[in-house]
Amino acid sequence: MFSAFSALRNPAVLRQDVLASLVVFLVALPLCVGVAVASGVPAELGLITGIVGGLVVGFMPGSAMQVSGPAAGLTVLVYEAVREFGLGMLGAIVLATGALQILLGLLRFGRWFRAISVAVVQGMLAGIGLVLVFGQLYTMAEAKQPRSGLDKIVGIPELAADIATTRTALTAFAVGLGTIVVLVAWKRLPAKVRLVPAPLAAVALATAVTAVGGLDVAHVKVQGLFDAIQPPAMNDLTSLGGVAILGTVLAFTLIASAESLFSAAAVDRMHDGPRTHYDKELVAQGVGNTVCGALGALPMTAVIVRSSANVQAGARTELSRILHGLWILLFTVLLPAAIGIIPLAALAGVLVHAGCKLIPAKEIVPLWREHRGEAVILAITAVAIVTTSMFEGVVLGLVLAVVKSAWETSHVHVDTRELTGGRTVVTLTGNATFLRLPRILDALEALPKDRPIELDLSSVRHLDHACRAALENWAARHNDAGTEPVRMSLEHVGS
Repeated sequence: MFSAFSALRNPAVLRQDVLASLVVFLVALPLCVGVAVASGVPAELGLITGIVGGLVVGFMPGSAMQVSGPAAGLTVLVYEAVREFGLGMLGAIVLATGALQILLGLLRFGRWFRAISVAVVQGMLAGIGLVLVFGQLYTMAEAKQPRSGLDKIVGIPELAADIATTRTALTAFAVGLGTIVVLVAWKRLPAKVRLVPAPLAAVALATAVTAVGGLDVAHVKVQGLFDAIQPPAMNDLTSLGGVAILGTVLAFTLIASAESLFSAAAVDRMHDGPRTHYDKELVAQGVGNTVCGALGALPMTAVIVRSSANVQAGARTELSRILHGLWILLFTVLLPAAIGIIPLAALAGVLVHAGCKLIPAKEIVPLWREHRGEAVILAITAVAIVTTSMFEGVVLGLVLAVVKSAWETSHVHVDTRELTGGRTVVTLTGNATFLRLPRILDALEALPKDRPIELDLSSVRHLDHACRAALENWAARHNDAGTEPVRMSLEHVGS
């Protein structure tokens, strides 16, 4: 694998990286605009994040082939944050997220993000995908989205009725639906046709159809790249101490970092070059988000769609992702009017398709067969995100994953042996924790109270405080008066 600077000295590598950068640019452009619109912010803020992902993060070490920018996975959380705290506060939240990511990377926490339960991450993405799909269905019909994820689902029948009875809604929805059809069918077309990225082709066709047909549909509103830059004000920065805002910052940090590092792991499997340095990649993402926050733009993550397009296009060095940011900058500055002719319904269709791809439908059945508990965590996390919020859903999923892991590792075996002379020996092996306490006490309380009992805990690897206290209380009270008290053997017990 060559470095970006060595590519400048090698014509073959330079040519390959330039071509790959153009492919990534064509994939990134509609996604940058679409994610921004779906997040409830000006389209330019998504483009700024894409530019920073190329021209800032592109130069930094971490994952050489990974491409960063605004991601569909954060759309719902950004939308909720803007609705609750206002657009001016978004920059401060993203800035704090970036600073926290840098700190975590410097403290070498990057590798630990790989320890997050896969079921929680898949459930998070599934929940985001569901909220994104149902929310963008309203945008496809040029209707106002309900506030909560649950309301979005409940309102679908009414939305369907509006589409069927209102010509404007039907026209816009047809444009969005046509965009989805192109995206789905594109992979079945000849290889030469598929040289054009599917999102670009779908949006371009939808734009051409609406222009030629003179269709009355809403278009993206463009104000100008530099006019959209709004650094956070001092009162926004001082408001970061609020509990609700800190919770949002933590949610941004967790989701953006996990998505970036999981994407890095996936990208590493696509090429034979140097592997990702997770701590450095986390710092790079933090620097990118700090810059985005200072500009008042959207948060960034590494995006698997762009990253895979980069690898598949034959990129050899970091130069391809750096140049893709340059192409976005030049296009936005020189041809801003071209963005203003894109139908909103077409971008909504792109995001509906992206949201569907976030839902791991093919993996749910095999997961249920092999790891039922993981499938339950996935489902509960997704449902919680849809019915409550992103942060609450992810926290619930993490708690469930920890509880499941604790339950599975706290195996304990109770063995009862009758010795000559009427003495009973009860031996516990494994991990005696409060999670298994009901089972242990049921077995002990079933023992006779009129004979000597010895409770042998010497083979217990771990005995927590709650379990120890409960066993000591049982031993003190179990035997009848006049019977030898229960003896407890605690030699070599773990704690």
